[in-house]
Amino acid sequence: MLNIEGLEQIDRHAPVVMLNLMRFHMRSRDGDGSGWDAYLRYSAITVPMIKARGGTLLWTGEAEAVALGTRDGNDWDFVALVYYPSVAAFLDMMTSEAYEREADPHRVNACAEHVIIATSEAYSKFKVA
Repeated sequence: MLNIEGLEQIDRHAPVVMLNLMRFHMRSRDGDGSGWDAYLRYSAITVPMIKARGGTLLWTGEAEAVALGTRDGNDWDFVALVYYPSVAAFLDMMTSEAYEREADPHRVNACAEHVIIATSEAYSKFKVA
């Protein structure tokens, strides 16, 4: 369900930070451990793909509780911020044969739901290196 149409409306050459919100299956859909285990397999494959395109993992953490707003539909397990030097770099990775063949099956096995929100910087203390 990659929203290519929406991403093509963003400056393809501008840097982007992707906010990832994930809810895991209790058991991996392939039966190999938990959803978390499948996510770790996914991460081991995707982090080198991200770095090969000039991106980096900025931050990850467990989603503990909804602090403001409705909880309905917002029961996330894990959050990640991933920097890409351009929207084009993100699209290149996500549409690559290697991603679809090697990484995405682990993501599908891991996640009951996975939302990625493309963000543009308004302010940051993060230094991308």
